[in-house]
Amino acid sequence: MFLIIALIALALWALVSTVIELRRDGYRRVPTDWSRVADRDALDRAETGRVYR
Repeated sequence: MFLIIALIALALWALVSTVIELRRDGYRRVPTDWSRVADRDALDRAETGRVYR
């Protein structure tokens, strides 16, 4: 019985701490800063429906 209570308490603690850390981290979509990404070429800027040679 003690083991079940300990596991429930541990799971509850993990859930609460996950929610707190997600709020603290500012969990949200952040756009990519393409100036910091290496190895870009012309095909990365290609638009749908256009032909690039």
